Amino acid sequence: MSEIKIIDGGICAPQGFYASGIHAGFKKSKNDLAVIYSEALCDAAAVYTTNKVYGAPITVTKKHLRNGKAQAVLVNSGNANTCAAGGVELAEQSCALLARELGINAGDVISASTGVIGVKLDLAPFEKGLPKSAKFIKAQMLHDKEEHDLSDMAAKHTGSLAAASAIMTTDTFAKDCAVRFHIGDQVCRIGGIAKGSGMINPKMATMLSFITTDVNIDSKILKESLKEDVDKSFNQISVDGDTSTNDTLAILANGLAGNERITSKDSEAYQIWKEALHVVTTYLSKAMAKDGEGATKLIECSVIGAKSDAVAKLVSKSVISSDLVKTAVFGCDANWGRILCAIGYTDASFDASNVDVDIESKFGKVSVCKGSFGVDFDDDYATKILGDDEIIIHVNLNEGDYEAKAYGCDLTYQYVKINGAYRT
Repeated sequence: MSEIKIIDGGICAPQGFYASGIHAGFKKSKNDLAVIYSEALCDAAAVYTTNKVYGAPITVTKKHLRNGKAQAVLVNSGNANTCAAGGVELAEQSCALLARELGINAGDVISASTGVIGVKLDLAPFEKGLPKSAKFIKAQMLHDKEEHDLSDMAAKHTGSLAAASAIMTTDTFAKDCAVRFHIGDQVCRIGGIAKGSGMINPKMATMLSFITTDVNIDSKILKESLKEDVDKSFNQISVDGDTSTNDTLAILANGLAGNERITSKDSEAYQIWKEALHVVTTYLSKAMAKDGEGATKLIECSVIGAKSDAVAKLVSKSVISSDLVKTAVFGCDANWGRILCAIGYTDASFDASNVDVDIESKFGKVSVCKGSFGVDFDDDYATKILGDDEIIIHVNLNEGDYEAKAYGCDLTYQYVKINGAYRT
């Protein structure tokens, strides 16, 4: 199997991809308009929120991706373009504006928005910002052609981080990632950005995430691999149990790596692709969980010994979604009974009479429960372990060979403060 190496560059690491992030006026001062562009038409796929109330950009993106092709992504933050009059028409108009600036088809633009729900979105910031965005991207392309050096990831990373910052709302840091690997003799890359800090319980993907790759892969296989991966990555995170109206995960593959086209799930190339994709999606998933609104700690629940993959996933997510577990971790209280409680009310069929629970961080590891009964442990030592900013809760169901992980964060006073004044 090919070695997968983390590299700089984010969504601009794959060949032929460029990105920008600018301030257009959706927000008072921060970057709020992101564009991702591929110099070649891409095979593309996406997954979306399961919320019955969803944003106008999702309607437009579903329409544009019917043929499995795309060449650009347009995202604004500060306004969700959801439950507001004329949203679909405005999303179409903004796609047409970008297409004109980049010289591509409007139907090859993916649209996404994030921010306040129920406020009418104005076209003026798009009209103001998109010429500037296109100019920035064209300057990057010219730089590439002059340098003839695709390894100049420091310059490329500027575009990725600018786009990642422009899609943020209550996030405290930009989230991007890229990897390099080989398919046959060809060097391939995957890059990704994401945003999400609150209203996160995806049940599909994430708040917003966009992935680029120069791998040559059929759009049907691309979509199937994306759906498979989502169930192990983005669908395994939760900050507050709320599923957003605008969740979108889109992926673009322009094929410029030159590998033999992946058209079958039975090939070695497909397995390499899946493994590399999962490194990127897991990185972004954990980053979002760690950046949950008001969070001070990342909580990972690692479940082993389950009798099925579904049980392992459900149990792990139940634990990290429990408000009582989240508050206990915030307070550095090794209240293992709350963990057992969250395991017990998981909507799945399994025997919860022989469960082991350990708690771990960089400060050490302590066993708090064996066979679903408490064991003697040093409370002061457990408190020290829980004082770290990354906590792992290990659960062994002792029923089978399946395992899964889920990621969440602690629940703090700051979460209430942020959401109590979100519109102000």
